[in-house]
Amino acid sequence: MNADKIRKLRTVINECLRVQQNSDHQIPYIDSGNTLDDVMARQNHVIFGRRGCGKTLLLNESAKRLLKIPSIKTIYLNCEDFKKHSFPNVLIEILDSLFGTLEQNLSGWFGRKKRSRELITGIRKQLYELKRKQDERESDVREKEATKTQVNQKIQAGIGAQVGMSKLGFEALDDSLSDTTQEKELHYKINENKMHELNNWLPELKRQIKEFFKLSKSVDAIFLQIDDFYHLRRVDQPLVIDFIHRLCKDLPLFFKLATLRHGSTLYIDSNGQPVGAQERHDYQPIDIDFTFTNFSRTVEQNRRILQQFGSLAGFTPQDINNLFKGNGFERLVLAGGGVPRDCLSLFLEVLEKVKSENEDGQIGKDDVRILSRSNFERRIEELKQDSEGDEQKALISGIYALRQFCIAKKTNIIIVSEATLQKEDKIRNLLYRLLDYRIIHIAGTALTHKSQPGTYHAFVIDIGCYAFMRVLEGRFNEIDLGDTEAKEKMRSAPILDKELNAIWQTIPVDAEAALKTQENN
Repeated sequence: MNADKIRKLRTVINECLRVQQNSDHQIPYIDSGNTLDDVMARQNHVIFGRRGCGKTLLLNESAKRLLKIPSIKTIYLNCEDFKKHSFPNVLIEILDSLFGTLEQNLSGWFGRKKRSRELITGIRKQLYELKRKQDERESDVREKEATKTQVNQKIQAGIGAQVGMSKLGFEALDDSLSDTTQEKELHYKINENKMHELNNWLPELKRQIKEFFKLSKSVDAIFLQIDDFYHLRRVDQPLVIDFIHRLCKDLPLFFKLATLRHGSTLYIDSNGQPVGAQERHDYQPIDIDFTFTNFSRTVEQNRRILQQFGSLAGFTPQDINNLFKGNGFERLVLAGGGVPRDCLSLFLEVLEKVKSENEDGQIGKDDVRILSRSNFERRIEELKQDSEGDEQKALISGIYALRQFCIAKKTNIIIVSEATLQKEDKIRNLLYRLLDYRIIHIAGTALTHKSQPGTYHAFVIDIGCYAFMRVLEGRFNEIDLGDTEAKEKMRSAPILDKELNAIWQTIPVDAEAALKTQENN
């Protein structure tokens, strides 16, 4: 293969690997259905997808296409800018960012109208004044939170001495994800002064926005693109989306929110009162994830994306296919979890390796296997960045436990009954969070088991968990998801339901270090 073309391909992928707002260096969104048309409709939407699936690219592509429709404008913000900001200031900052963008584009979008500028200036001034106010109970709350932390630390120390911190981690995972309602209520009470003012101001704010649109002769709708919503504190998420939803209601404002499905809390019931936005009632979901439930479809979607990058570097589709041999591309997609950004990133690593080591310069199955471990370790780092304290320990311990289960059973497939997923919060929360972090991948739903009653879900553990382990060579029954008989083979896979608690008791204190060892001791 021409070395100059390979270098150009690497450059193109590197420049487009992470989507930047208003960047000229990105490929068009590859739509496999009606996703683009849906997200461009005058409707509230929440876009669900794991990291690297193309949520930001979808928002950017829709914004570019909407430039051809002068009556609709888009405002984009990334919630990573507000990561770890406290509520309700984080809501005030988000609102100010939205209206700030509107103010910057006022003349170009709405013309030079004095009253329009007065309205926007007045709204931003009120937000500024509200943010400056110190909550009267702030110091009292800080003292209570500090006391609570000290008590929890003492309790944890006592439990850790008796049963080990790994067991505490499992309980902490359940607590951290199931107490959202209680934490939300505490936050709401803590910040009732500012929230009270915001709620009282909302009718007047909406009246001002209505007047603003009446003054415009060209713009009749604005789409609020709110990206990476999962970066906000989970306990604050339903409160933030609740206010945004109420702001948009009965106005030509529509939110397009992008987030992780299992890493977000968009709706809760608080003392019989709904808080947040409810799926299919307040917004329509758009799921852009390609999972392993249809492995061939996910492979082809990723192939189309790589070929699209290739075309920018002068490659034909066949040229791209010729970079692989055997099941090399299928293994690349498996190691990437079906996520385009992960697949492309791993492709760059493998391509560099085979260029110097393989005579034919083609990527094979084993080339991907060797490098899958580093990809897996990067995912753990992402998990650590997004989670804290006991939840982080619990998730990493959970990865170790699932790997031990698969090694003991000599399989890469985990089967869990639907009944367990419905009733066992701990197991469900663990599996769903690890789905978001691409540590495990959904491989089948509504499966029947050959020896047990009920219906089951099948999960495949990431190959980076085990592929580097020499001790498993020749002793591991890896189900090939590309095999036409894969679903049938899953029906005989081991069931996790009753064994996770027992495995959890054997987890070492430093589960992360154990995960990174090169042999299973």
